[in-house]
Amino acid sequence: MPHAAIGVIGGSGLYRMEGMTDIEEVKVQTPFGDPSDAIGIGKVAGVSMAFLPRHGGGHRISPSEIPVRANIWALKSLGVEWIISVSAVGSLREEIAPRDLIIPDQLFDRTKSRVNSFFEGGIVVHCTFAKPFCPTLSKLLFDSASALGDVKVHQGATYVCMEGPLFSTKAESNVYRKLGMDIIGMTALPEAKLAREAELCYATIACATDYDCWHESEETVTVEMVLANLSANIHNAQRILQSVAQKIPADRSHLSCGCTHALASAIITDRKLIPEVTKEKYKLLIGKYVS
Repeated sequence: MPHAAIGVIGGSGLYRMEGMTDIEEVKVQTPFGDPSDAIGIGKVAGVSMAFLPRHGGGHRISPSEIPVRANIWALKSLGVEWIISVSAVGSLREEIAPRDLIIPDQLFDRTKSRVNSFFEGGIVVHCTFAKPFCPTLSKLLFDSASALGDVKVHQGATYVCMEGPLFSTKAESNVYRKLGMDIIGMTALPEAKLAREAELCYATIACATDYDCWHESEETVTVEMVLANLSANIHNAQRILQSVAQKIPADRSHLSCGCTHALASAIITDRKLIPEVTKEKYKLLIGKYVS
């Protein structure tokens, strides 16, 4: 089975990787069911990369129905160590205009019905999550975007993740603004949490498509508006991915981000009490810590 160290999860509007060559589609079975779609593994700027459309081909999976555990597990099983998420978001700040790109550094969880951990069945794991996005990968993305010269990109922002699939009410949008949120989307969680449990470096290229519904001088957000603005951003996101592919380190052992050993002190359960069936189920994640 082909492998790749870099994985890309494409959101709305990004269903395939431009410029990817020698593509082999892989269907991965996981303990959590099927991923959103087959994973394409190929070369981008000469670097092996795995690509998975978050909503499936043809955009058939709602935000709350995305099989996130299966997606992250599948990428991990293919050797992925770095995940770049590309996501559509609404802007909660005047200075973040539609068609701008954002590399967020914080998350605020407003989801309600999603499973946000791999671990169950006799094992309890508490990972640190103070910095939900890998600072090493986030800096690489920001530097690559800035180097393009013709892309407006914002470094650092708080992403509030709502349940969806409906957009915000005006009351909600204004409350998020007062609480200090900067952008709003529907898919960063539990994706970022599961990536941390899988000890992957995870960061997001957020594509601003609208001003949510708080902006009085702008028209109400619609699907058509979101897709039109996102389409304009996809080209730039693709350029960033091609640029950053050659800058991502081949060896993560020297990194200070902590992503590579997130589980080292996070498994709380007495090792002797973890059922053998549970140890076997999670071998991909905990094998180096639990014999």
